[in-house]
Amino acid sequence: MERRIFLIATEESGDRLGANLMKVLRQRLGDAVQFEGVGGRAMAREGLDTLFPIEELSIIGLAAVVKELPKILGLIKETAIAVTEAAPDVLVIIDSPDFTHRVAKRVRAKNPSIPIVNYVSPSVWAWRPGRARAMLKYVDHVLALLPFEPEAYRRLHGPPCTYVGHPLTEQLASLRPNADEARRRAESPPVLLVLPGSRRSEIRHHMAVFGQAVARLQEQGVAFELMLPTMPHLQETVVDAVKSWPVQPQVVIGEQDKRAAFRIAHAALAKSGTVTLELALAGVPMVTAYRVGAMEAFILRRAIRVSSVILANLAIGKDVIPEFLQENCTPEKLSQALAEVLSDSAMRRQQLEAFATLDTIMSTGNQPPSVRAADIVLATMHKARRG
Repeated sequence: MERRIFLIATEESGDRLGANLMKVLRQRLGDAVQFEGVGGRAMAREGLDTLFPIEELSIIGLAAVVKELPKILGLIKETAIAVTEAAPDVLVIIDSPDFTHRVAKRVRAKNPSIPIVNYVSPSVWAWRPGRARAMLKYVDHVLALLPFEPEAYRRLHGPPCTYVGHPLTEQLASLRPNADEARRRAESPPVLLVLPGSRRSEIRHHMAVFGQAVARLQEQGVAFELMLPTMPHLQETVVDAVKSWPVQPQVVIGEQDKRAAFRIAHAALAKSGTVTLELALAGVPMVTAYRVGAMEAFILRRAIRVSSVILANLAIGKDVIPEFLQENCTPEKLSQALAEVLSDSAMRRQQLEAFATLDTIMSTGNQPPSVRAADIVLATMHKARRG
């Protein structure tokens, strides 16, 4: 009997997760599966004919979101109608909760018999914890990328949640140095990475202060070789921004060159986000920072309920990585902390010891995340059919 699976992913990272999930589901179900939904290039390669190009939702900045709100709401309505008309055996919503959860609520209201799996948990453990309990009404199972998330859902009385593993755990070989790279990592001058972010808004908020921090570091007589990995679509923006830096970095472009830089890096200055977990798994001590606009900062200060916003700290269960947010993100504070992680300091040693525990903390045994995720999607689907 043919199975119909509807998937929705509206960002590149979710598109990659969706593609890997589709691959495993097809291995399990063979030709008896039909995929429908919304996705990007990776999911298209696995046979998905997307309802609309996900680039239509690449909207940055509050003003742009307000201007495009009628279009966004229209796409939410269109997607929800497509799901209910398809009447799939299961709906898998992948990340992007501002879009996907609105679709899921509409689908559940229209057809409660369609089981819904949420792949990638919203950050209910960090802010707006009431979302976890609210999700009970329209999500049957949450697939978590971080090992502490299932306990958060139990504590917050949310839907069943299972840790399936983070995709980074499948990429350790590309993050960790071989013998030659390990020697370069230990040599002088040490390689210092600067990672200001992957969005233009993050580049705008971080580039100037990061440039001033590394300039102060040089003025203090600290030796280092500066590298700045970025993506092709940001190359022009980044190259223009570093022209005013007193210390010129080597700008490296693309994911492959970024990983090569990680493998020889001695330390990093990074904006908070997934990159902190990537650096920690690569064994690179770091200093982290984050700046946002005044209005966003006002909202987040009142919403965030965790002691750290650094994913690596949250996974480890201890705040070993220093973070400098908003007014604390100054050249003086950043350069002082960088001097510590570049030297054989207590801070550097503490980070390296903590990073060594991550393999155990994030282990999924011998099963890749996509396989664990597929197992739960299929179990949820079969349970609904039996019900």
